[in-house]
Amino acid sequence: MTVSDDQPWRDPSAQPFLRIKGLSKHFGSVAAVDKVSLDIYRGELFCLLGGSGSGKSTLLRMLAGFETANAGSIEIDGQDMADVPPYRRPVNMMFQSYALFPHMTVADNIAYGLKRERLPRAEIASRVDQLLSMVQLGDFAKRKPSQLSGGQRQRVALARALAKGPKLLLLDEPLGALDKKLREETQFELMKIQEETGVTFVVVTHDQEEAMTLATRIGVMRDGEIVQVATPREVYEYPNSRFVADFIGSVNLFEGRVSEDGEAHMRLDCADIGAEIYVGHGVSCTPGQRLWVALRPEKVRVSTQPPAQSHNVLQGVVDEIAYMGGSSVLRVRLANGKLVHVTQPNLDRDDAHPVSWDDAVYLSWGDTAGVVLPV
Repeated sequence: MTVSDDQPWRDPSAQPFLRIKGLSKHFGSVAAVDKVSLDIYRGELFCLLGGSGSGKSTLLRMLAGFETANAGSIEIDGQDMADVPPYRRPVNMMFQSYALFPHMTVADNIAYGLKRERLPRAEIASRVDQLLSMVQLGDFAKRKPSQLSGGQRQRVALARALAKGPKLLLLDEPLGALDKKLREETQFELMKIQEETGVTFVVVTHDQEEAMTLATRIGVMRDGEIVQVATPREVYEYPNSRFVADFIGSVNLFEGRVSEDGEAHMRLDCADIGAEIYVGHGVSCTPGQRLWVALRPEKVRVSTQPPAQSHNVLQGVVDEIAYMGGSSVLRVRLANGKLVHVTQPNLDRDDAHPVSWDDAVYLSWGDTAGVVLPV
């Protein structure tokens, strides 16, 4: 597989499967979706990620044809959707509630859309059997939704949404009703089914971890706009704004002013932490410019002894320690009162951490560990 096959968005000659141009939707004076342009490629599992009111569900409903855009266009597989009603679009939508028919069996729920198309009985039976096998519910075909667990109902809804062979499947918070452990397990099942079918998925979620697990790429939304589109790793490691850095995972944000602007390094005077931050690469900036550094907690080292390095070193006192199972989160209070978050992996079963509550500690990090962001 070539890079362009695996990541077609990096291939300038690749044609998008779903093309959104300047799409807007207003409810009164409120812009729910504001001039959104986005290309999604065939076979992607693309996540629209944002908080409540960010516009992600409205954008999904416009793709389905349930909302009419005030401006802009949508193309699916080269076809303009402007005058295409929802029932004629090569699209299906899976709702958060699953919307299963409670009086129908699992098999009848999956077959519903096929029967509406008046397909031959044998063809419907074959397709339903195939989908039941795909979602691993072959032994549950005659059960009613009330006799299923939440995860099983989710898989029935997915099978029904895939039954008519849509080119594009839209999923609105598909795992939101599941508990944490089941949601994590189902994420991998969803990825496997998407890979097996090759159908392009667009998933709306407010759960950052879910988006990071599922997506080939993530579109982060805020106030009706898409503020960054990138792979999960790029969004996490290279956020393009303070909002994205703060929204995705946990982060320490330090404010400062440029005190030295070199070709291969930069220094920031950070009154925020009472110290200077050294950045080991060039940054497009000017002396005196106000910038921020986003530093992930797992990039910070903590010790009771002074580190060997001379830059990016802070001193503080351990204020809190939270044991999270696979890792522990420390909150270290600096002399000026600012709290710095540090994450340490719990590699040993015994308590091997060299620090405890109220210990005086040193914090340090590498000169490329942080991301420099504009104000």
